[in-house]
Amino acid sequence: MMDTISFALMLFGIFLLAGMVKGLLGLGLPTVAMGLLGLAMPPVQAAALLLAPSLVTNVWQLLAGPRFTALVRRLWPMMLAIVIGTLAGSGIIAGTVASAATMGLGIALFLYGLIGLLKPQPRLPPTIESWAGPLVGAVTGLVAGATGVFVIPAVPYLGSLGLGRDDLVQALGLSFTVSTLALAAGLALHGALPLDASGTSLLAVLPALAGMWFGGWLRLRVRPEIFRGGFFIGLLVLGGELIWRGLA
Repeated sequence: MMDTISFALMLFGIFLLAGMVKGLLGLGLPTVAMGLLGLAMPPVQAAALLLAPSLVTNVWQLLAGPRFTALVRRLWPMMLAIVIGTLAGSGIIAGTVASAATMGLGIALFLYGLIGLLKPQPRLPPTIESWAGPLVGAVTGLVAGATGVFVIPAVPYLGSLGLGRDDLVQALGLSFTVSTLALAAGLALHGALPLDASGTSLLAVLPALAGMWFGGWLRLRVRPEIFRGGFFIGLLVLGGELIWRGLA
């Protein structure tokens, strides 16, 4: 076990880096944090530490956009399905078989990295949104409940709806906020959200916000595309490492 100072420094560094990625690319804080924390602790503990910084940064992203009410009206079936799926899947990450959750986390990160590198750009017709949204939401919720990662398949799906840049960023903020709250409820439902983890999670908000500020500053001075490929390659490596750990 690492001592308190080493643990605090590790958390500070991880959330500073994860916040910087989000500030630079507009996404990635929960994904980076879950992946790196998953190397040092069980996914259920990592998910508990992730909740506060994820919620604060995603609410910030959600409220910064121009069309909150319109997006809620359009996407509420998907959001409801995310909640139901997350609650249904949260028993996996909170269960006793840590290797299964670790492997699931690795697979989710690997798939997200692969999708990011391949850059599929499908455009879904509006006629299928009524059933595709809830289906994608349910799958996203199940993955989030099982692994603590709530980007697959929500991010590719929202990117296929033809939303404008600002609307897409706000829609992602909505999806991530709902997923974070649902994951917190799922962990609490299974008794996997201890008070000490909640307090530590609150402390992680500060480095996450500092990282977001720095990433935003950096985005004005460099091209984010330079880092995007490295980010997704890093997710592939991180996912592969976690899959290996889950198999061991």
